[in-house]
Amino acid sequence: MPAIQSREMGVALDMHGCPNRCRHCWLGNASKGHMTEDDLRWAAAQFRSYVKEGETKPFIEKLEVNSAFREPDFSDDYERLHELASELGDVPPTRHELLSVWRLARDPKYAEWARRIGPDTCQISFFGMGETNDWFYRRKGAFDDCIRATERLLEIGMKPRWQLFLTKRIIPELGDLLKIRDRFGGEFPIFMHPPGPEGEGRKIYHLSAMLEDTKLIPAEIVEASKAHLNKENLWTTEAEQYDLRMSKEFGPMDGMTGKRWFFVLPNYDVYSNIGTLEPWWRLGNLRTDPIGLIFDNFENDRPLGYRINRDVPQKKLALRFGNPDSQAVVNGVEGKWLAEWCEDAWKTTKRS
Repeated sequence: MPAIQSREMGVALDMHGCPNRCRHCWLGNASKGHMTEDDLRWAAAQFRSYVKEGETKPFIEKLEVNSAFREPDFSDDYERLHELASELGDVPPTRHELLSVWRLARDPKYAEWARRIGPDTCQISFFGMGETNDWFYRRKGAFDDCIRATERLLEIGMKPRWQLFLTKRIIPELGDLLKIRDRFGGEFPIFMHPPGPEGEGRKIYHLSAMLEDTKLIPAEIVEASKAHLNKENLWTTEAEQYDLRMSKEFGPMDGMTGKRWFFVLPNYDVYSNIGTLEPWWRLGNLRTDPIGLIFDNFENDRPLGYRINRDVPQKKLALRFGNPDSQAVVNGVEGKWLAEWCEDAWKTTKRS
């Protein structure tokens, strides 16, 4: 990674995990253990205290703090944690139109509270109907929670938005999902896209829809997806992406822009939003490593994943792991290739 230019960044703790173990999640499954308010205060203070070598004032000028980077508000103390994160940060925690679907289905007060602090839209993810959806969530009752959350949002005047993940398993069930949406009035947004092939998502790559399968997707979903995603060509195959990347002589994440976030696990291992939470992206441990070392590891590509991303062009990734004939519909397939390269190298080196 190049030297960090923006002095605005975020730190988020995995304080209470997640009710789900979704098979598409780029963050993988939640770690065991919980963290406390004191942990959040302490971690925020570590980032605030960082002074870069050669400078005299704290490096971070604007810090955002969050108590979660998986499902928000899973803790029973969600109101208190939101207040605390707002107190510790220079800005309130960003909501990104994500709420706890698990809590929406169970806590009658939650939707009203969420509407007060914003946003006025909540995205709800579907992988199919009942059993299919629950299988992807790895939690029985997840489909019923999605339906109840939709009801609760509509009851208080909030806007649900259904996000459909395109795999082979959802296509036969799209008609039934649309019927349920019609029963709700059918006026809230809906869109579809493939799951990313990173983290847990790599393990379901074999369930990718083929380009031929996309002909079975109802026109209503196709047009709504084009409008929401602001793109005319929704479906690109691994073969098409293979061809595009044969001319790329730089790594998959070269020149990545956007706000830098640092994620702290219950064991205090630190990762960033550049990669996944797989071991080759680990930047250090907030309890045992100086905060300056963690930033130095980030900027100088010391973890294995960062080095491979820097040194291995997309063309080489494609030649080694890509399938030039694959008609699987996928977004960001280079992330899958990068992870496969990293995994092979990790098995050999066993060090970051």
